[in-house]
Amino acid sequence: MKTIAIIGGGVTGVTTAYALARRGYAVTLLERHRYAAMETSFANGGQLSASNAEAWNHRSTIIKGLKWMLKNDAPLLVSPKPSWHKLSWFAEFVAALPHYRDNTIATTRLAVAAREHLFSWAAQEGIDFNHKRAGILHIHRDRADFEHAAEVSRLLAQGGLPRRAVTPEEMRALEPTLTGQFYGGHYTESDSSGDIHKFTAGLAQAAQRLGVDLRFEQHVSKVRADASGAFITTTQDGADDTQRYDAMVVCAGTASRELAAMLGDRVNVYPVKGYSITVHLNDAASQAAAPNVSLVDDATKLVASRLGTDRLRVAGTAEFNGYNRDIRADRIAPLHNWVQQCFPGICTRDVTPWAGLRPMMPNLMPRVGRGKAPTVFYNTGHGHLGWTLSAATADIIADTVLAAVGAATPSVRLRTAQGLKMA
Repeated sequence: MKTIAIIGGGVTGVTTAYALARRGYAVTLLERHRYAAMETSFANGGQLSASNAEAWNHRSTIIKGLKWMLKNDAPLLVSPKPSWHKLSWFAEFVAALPHYRDNTIATTRLAVAAREHLFSWAAQEGIDFNHKRAGILHIHRDRADFEHAAEVSRLLAQGGLPRRAVTPEEMRALEPTLTGQFYGGHYTESDSSGDIHKFTAGLAQAAQRLGVDLRFEQHVSKVRADASGAFITTTQDGADDTQRYDAMVVCAGTASRELAAMLGDRVNVYPVKGYSITVHLNDAASQAAAPNVSLVDDATKLVASRLGTDRLRVAGTAEFNGYNRDIRADRIAPLHNWVQQCFPGICTRDVTPWAGLRPMMPNLMPRVGRGKAPTVFYNTGHGHLGWTLSAATADIIADTVLAAVGAATPSVRLRTAQGLKMA
């Protein structure tokens, strides 16, 4: 049986392991933490949002970034401290501006395709992740944002995603708890929300039932590969252990760049830090005052998702500050303020802050495909759409491995193909 190693136990690594296990491979997943989904897949905004497929490579993003550069509480913050990594990333970001339209449409198609896989997997495996299929409402505070969103809606439609404009009155009908003055909104009924950590942990257990060897607390210190196989060295308590596999898939988030360099590949992932707060709705009044529809505030670049009865997740902002994981009070404060302004009936006494590093490619497109060595593959760099795209990119890379490495066994390949057709 062919052996495949997955480096990384976040949502992309776990979905990749699951997709490969369904195809009959002997899969080993290597994760440096004690559990799956303990970094970027731990406490994100909770949205499965094809409506957020717009690429960031737009001149308006650059203008806003320059305007916000010296504001500590700005939605997009770029540290002035220079680094070659940051400079090269932004140079490629600017170079991708002409591809904004095509990349937005392509990402939308990928996000729409991912839904059916993800929903099917969750249903088949009985994963409870506080899934709420109430749609996502984008709210706009002025005419300029509303009109830009209307242009984006036309691109989303070309990618197969319907999204409709709504008036302030319709917005309040969709989400009666929302407070404030708004110019208008856009509503995507087919989008949904949930708890990414619960989903990933549940799918990891399902993958283990399919035979995936989940190895936690594994620090990958060296990787190399050639036509004969992929060799991964893990270091624990000062001792190195090197194992050979028929192939490896790098799903290591922000660590993918360093691993790729060892393998002779260039994967220019940058760690774009995002923040979230989980508001614990400990009383009936707060639960009644919290939204049920998932929200995106285009002005503040914040999102909100209801997670079950007693939690509200608010997340957002983008901070370009290297691999810094500090939770800064001045970056968390806008999230608190947003809750108090938009949902004043919620008590914010019990709030858990969090920060994570999104692995983002300069063109906002994930790196999904083969490396230079015939036994190396990548599924990484999903940025702010990791969960939204994960099921589709996992299937794509699993099919890529299948074509390059060959079937695990002929009988398993036939059974897997039949299973995917039913899914």
